[in-house]
Amino acid sequence: MRQRTIRLAATGARIATGAVVAAACVLGVVSAVAAPLPGITREARGTTVTPIPGDTVLICNGSYRVLGRDAGQAQLMVSAALPQLRSDAEGEPAQTEPLAMPDVAGGARGVILTGVVADRKAQPIAASESVRIDAEDARGFAAAPCREAAMSTWLVGGDVSTGAGDVIVLSNPGDVPANVDLLIYGESRAASNVVIPPKSQRGVPLASIAAGERSPVVQVVASGAPVRATLQSTLIRTLDAVGIDMQDGVGGAQHDLQIVGVRAQTLSEGDDAAGVVVRMLSPEQDAEATVRVRASESTAVLEEYPVSMLAGTPGEIALSGIPTGVYDIEIESDQPIVAAAHQTARAGAETDFAWMTPAPEISSKLMFSVPAGPSPSLHLRNTRSEAITVQLEGDRGGEIEVPAFGAATVPLSSGAYSLSPSGPVHAAVAMRGGDGSAEIAGWPLWAGAAEQQPIVVHP
Repeated sequence: MRQRTIRLAATGARIATGAVVAAACVLGVVSAVAAPLPGITREARGTTVTPIPGDTVLICNGSYRVLGRDAGQAQLMVSAALPQLRSDAEGEPAQTEPLAMPDVAGGARGVILTGVVADRKAQPIAASESVRIDAEDARGFAAAPCREAAMSTWLVGGDVSTGAGDVIVLSNPGDVPANVDLLIYGESRAASNVVIPPKSQRGVPLASIAAGERSPVVQVVASGAPVRATLQSTLIRTLDAVGIDMQDGVGGAQHDLQIVGVRAQTLSEGDDAAGVVVRMLSPEQDAEATVRVRASESTAVLEEYPVSMLAGTPGEIALSGIPTGVYDIEIESDQPIVAAAHQTARAGAETDFAWMTPAPEISSKLMFSVPAGPSPSLHLRNTRSEAITVQLEGDRGGEIEVPAFGAATVPLSSGAYSLSPSGPVHAAVAMRGGDGSAEIAGWPLWAGAAEQQPIVVHP
């Protein structure tokens, strides 16, 4: 009996010991799962490389084109005037190459300017052109910068009513043909296609692709090679020439736009039209937008207009009720849009007009050119909560303080300038005649080709 008791006790001890061992194993496994596993880590080797930037290539339009001088050939384009061209560079002068202009009688001075890379750095160049015309079928002043080509551009402007002679000018600076689709947005949609040979320029009358549209917007989409797209506008009212303009295209649609340095003028006594009309388009979806008008160098909102847009249908709003002066226009939309402002100036019997497109944010140094023309000025707008300092190099240059949510204006003269902001700022150049002149022109400043940033290359 005692022996049996001992065996039972021994068996119980073995069972208890097994249970303890099993529990320990379970705890060990759980701890091993929870604990970080040992491993070997190796940092990937890499080399920091700064890519060599490409050459800077600018296109200048050359001849100002007019239509209808030959009654038997209404679509024949004729050079009404040759612009004054200004070209500047920080280093070596830009290389110049002519653009072929086979479709315009007397066409000349369309050029390709190239700033060749030197010492692995982009060559800063800038150029601009201006033109005055005083003829029975075209009268006024126009000016514009020379710009780079792009694969996609929006032309927000133009007129196809009776007396309008607008021409889309397409320039191909490349070595291969560019196939260009012109997509017309209006009360109805349309499309057209044109091929631009290498090193060539071609004009397309706006009325030939957008006939009947009251406020057309054209998207220019290139394949094969980028093109520069601009709009040359000429207007006649009751047999009198009432203005010319050279308008550049804008980039992609955005939610927030700043149109800086717009001139408003009450056109006649008792007329509440300020002479400024804003054209807008939401390409893809219906949109709700708010247009805010601020006097130049002011932070206060003078007028505010709600705007509803149907997808793919351009609309316009007249900025009525604002007195003669210079203004900045902010457009905020719940959908990406494109826009531009049409300005009309009048002095005695003279009338002229100009389109002003949105000014993108500039946050790095850029070079720009001011052509010959009346009273140029630089307009700056700061949309941030901190003041920004802008260093302007050139005639009448210096340090400019732009207050938080504020603006500044600086007189300029014809010449080359360099602008260096301490933070993001919107900028535009405006040119306006004195009390006895209706001449007007304007354009925003764009950053040039971005400096190449260093990248890390892994084997």
